[in-house]
Amino acid sequence: MKKSINPGTIAFPTPTWCVGSYDVDGKPNVMTIAWGGICCSTPPCLTVSLRKATYTYGSIMERGAYTVSVPSAKYVEEADYFGMASGKDTDKFAVSGLTPTRSDVVDAPYVEEFPLVFECKVIHTLEIGLHTQFVGEIVGIKADEGILNEKGMPLVGKGDPLVYVPSERNYHGVGEFVANGFKAGKHFLG
Repeated sequence: MKKSINPGTIAFPTPTWCVGSYDVDGKPNVMTIAWGGICCSTPPCLTVSLRKATYTYGSIMERGAYTVSVPSAKYVEEADYFGMASGKDTDKFAVSGLTPTRSDVVDAPYVEEFPLVFECKVIHTLEIGLHTQFVGEIVGIKADEGILNEKGMPLVGKGDPLVYVPSERNYHGVGEFVANGFKAGKHFLG
């Protein structure tokens, strides 16, 4: 039997993504978010939702671009820190010891040490309430060679990405392989 609970932001898991941007003075900044995902296949788009009060919000509005660096589990402390500190008050790259790298396709930095990066140009914004949703067309992807398969596609196990569980306020790794997509349920098609 199911029990009704209060509505809230407890869908799980959410991605642990680090959004890179340059401020008005060109200083690189990074912020960890959990409200985001792929939102379109053609053109390929990725969305992130930010509160207007964040320093990153103003930077993305000013520059029209952002990156999403996907941290591996070994960088959980840095990723958590990026979501707690404000780029307005501190240089998060200097404090964490990680490296901001200028994207060659959008006006935003990414985290060099993180194995997978999406480079996005803003094509839509949507005011939702407390958050603004930025829809970014993915115009570039960078991946460490060590996480790619023989076809040049990233392997989730090699990238070791983090997911966040809002109701628990905990990070988790991605679990074991369960089944092949578009094959596991094929027998139901008849």
